[in-house]
Amino acid sequence: MIASVTACGNSTNQAQTEQTQAEQTQTTDTAQSDAQAATTAAAAETAAKISGTVTAAGSSALLPLAQAAAESFMDANPDCSVVVNGGGSGEGLKQVSQGAVDIGNSDVEAEKKLDAAAAKALTDHQVCTITMAPVVNAALGVKNLTTDQLVSIFTGKTTNWKDVGGPDEAIMLVTRPSSSGTRALFKTWALNDAEEASNEALETDDSGTLLETVSNNPGAIGYVALSYLVNNDKVATVSIDGVAPTLENTYNGTYKVWGYEHMYTNGAGSDATQAFINYMTGDQFASQIEKMGYGVATKMSADAVAAHAAK
Repeated sequence: MIASVTACGNSTNQAQTEQTQAEQTQTTDTAQSDAQAATTAAAAETAAKISGTVTAAGSSALLPLAQAAAESFMDANPDCSVVVNGGGSGEGLKQVSQGAVDIGNSDVEAEKKLDAAAAKALTDHQVCTITMAPVVNAALGVKNLTTDQLVSIFTGKTTNWKDVGGPDEAIMLVTRPSSSGTRALFKTWALNDAEEASNEALETDDSGTLLETVSNNPGAIGYVALSYLVNNDKVATVSIDGVAPTLENTYNGTYKVWGYEHMYTNGAGSDATQAFINYMTGDQFASQIEKMGYGVATKMSADAVAAHAAK
């Protein structure tokens, strides 16, 4: 009889112990959930508190993408102001190096526009790739040029379109200033480092102005980033050596006139500057890159990357 009572008592104690452990586990889980929720709320609160002003200047090729990113970033962060201007890669790099702006946008590496010490002090953020295309008046009818013909035109040796299979029309060069990163990229990859002739009367680093000039003059030729050619039928692109300037041909390495777009900061940059660059290079904004005519760096083929690294 005593044994029976003892067994019953043991069962009761065991049940109470299991109940206590279950309650403790539930309490622990609840505490962890509360802590996790608090952490998430704190992170959201911190993100919502991004504030201040971010200024950027430089590359006209990157300008449309940077401005679009700035608008959507400010929508998500109303306490932060982002002001993006052009001016050319050289000017942007100069200004960020001097502390006049927070971000210097550039089509080329800082070392190509600044002295070694100034370039070394900057932090490079590669945001996308950019493809440059020769453009002519839509009515001209010239659809392809060899590299040699392109070099001859832009160095001023060929002055009439009839000499390269076009109509009897004088060639009008619409050139860019020496500070232009677009010019530097085009010189390296389209002109085999030949020095571009300067037409000061029609020199501009404003791609919108360049397109307008080309569209209004029957013999004009210039070059712009693909981002300026989205939904633009006022000018015609020109293939080089039979290869059209498209994102697909850039990715597979057959079209050579492309480069990385850089956003340089002086050191790490402010919290707001870092947040803006992170937003522009993050997954949330990635879908806009190709829609606007820019390339996604991770889509570049190994051959394309190797060819650029070798030059």
